[in-house]
Amino acid sequence: MNAESRWSRELETPSEGFFAAFVERVSEPGGVRDALREALKALIPRIDWESYQPHVPHGLLGLRAVLRLWPLLGERSFLRALAIQLHMAATEGRRSTPAATQVLAAKGSGSWRNLEGFIQSRRPGLAYAEAQGFELPGEDDFHRLQRLVDLDMANVGHKAVLCDHLAELQERLERPKATGRRLFGLAAWLAATSEDTFWARRAAKRLEGSDVAVPWSASALSADALAGQVRDLCDLGLVALLDRFTERLKAGQGAGDTLAALALAAAEKQLDARRDLEGKTAWTFAYLATLARTRPMDPRIWCQAAALVNLFPTDEPEGRVQPVVVAAAAPESLLEAILDSEAALAMGHAQGLIRCRQAEAVLETLAEAATRNDPTFNHAHQLIAVAAAADLAPHLPPGASEAVLVALAKSLANSQGSGDLGRLADRALDARA
Repeated sequence: MNAESRWSRELETPSEGFFAAFVERVSEPGGVRDALREALKALIPRIDWESYQPHVPHGLLGLRAVLRLWPLLGERSFLRALAIQLHMAATEGRRSTPAATQVLAAKGSGSWRNLEGFIQSRRPGLAYAEAQGFELPGEDDFHRLQRLVDLDMANVGHKAVLCDHLAELQERLERPKATGRRLFGLAAWLAATSEDTFWARRAAKRLEGSDVAVPWSASALSADALAGQVRDLCDLGLVALLDRFTERLKAGQGAGDTLAALALAAAEKQLDARRDLEGKTAWTFAYLATLARTRPMDPRIWCQAAALVNLFPTDEPEGRVQPVVVAAAAPESLLEAILDSEAALAMGHAQGLIRCRQAEAVLETLAEAATRNDPTFNHAHQLIAVAAAADLAPHLPPGASEAVLVALAKSLANSQGSGDLGRLADRALDARA
């Protein structure tokens, strides 16, 4: 049995040999790409997506985050992260009924008209089958699908984020046909599930009669001006917030300033998150990063982002964890503080490094910390959030970028779990060295 066959067997029925088979497969020429292609092709039809609704299992979604963080990680840390993320995907709930598998084995004609009809009529199985008829789904296809769900915030915006992330994943894997159809089918399936347009409809009422677009421009507002918007996003009720927010967009505020205010508010919400809500609150960064990557001009989409940030609870400033002032901030000390669950100390090291113009070192350290944590424990939220911070960084002013990284240092320190799977992956890597 060759490496590909052993890897395929582990994807079908994971065993104690999972990590050894992974290491053997990725050690071959083009192994990372091929191992991922084979995993996606095998696992997408086997995961019981229906049973998770309205939620989405993050095993496959987190794979894009691992690839995004690859440039920030050493080779060993990258392979560890990829191995444990694939293990999570391979052990998510499996389908038990043959009928469901048969539905997902069907193949439609590859018609956009049919696909849009199945999405609008909420028939996920038929949407998946129709997507299998597309010869070679590309980035444009995923983004066309995303435009169909841009105003659907079911499960706090997972539909648009999934389309965006799977589009990039398909490109990073060099657009394989069979795997691409499975990825496109998954995005189509989710798009056709129950919708939630409550926030979009509330925004539309306030924008009625005005011709508003949100131009993409760099942030130009002062820190004080952004702080006022942050207070609105964090403290107002939804009705008052949407009133204030839409007025700013009507007045011509661009995407750069809007994104900066949203990121600052999301960072404050992250600081206020309870331990059991660290991961869910960090999802906001993933949604904002998708906006930064796709640059929507529809003001309703930005209003949804404001409502999402506003959704999470805000505490009083005096009860909020504050960074410890450290004499000599260092990446090694930041990593140690995170792994030791010392949130205030982690925040202090992150802040000190950033103010010494070492923001990239902070991002690299957060990425490394995320690879030390079993993603099954936190539903891959750590990896997804750090990848989102990497996506957001080029689009934010320094103050907003600092706030996001410091908040994530706190979040990672507060959400440390088991690292047993990572140690098993390391053992397999050592055995192959």
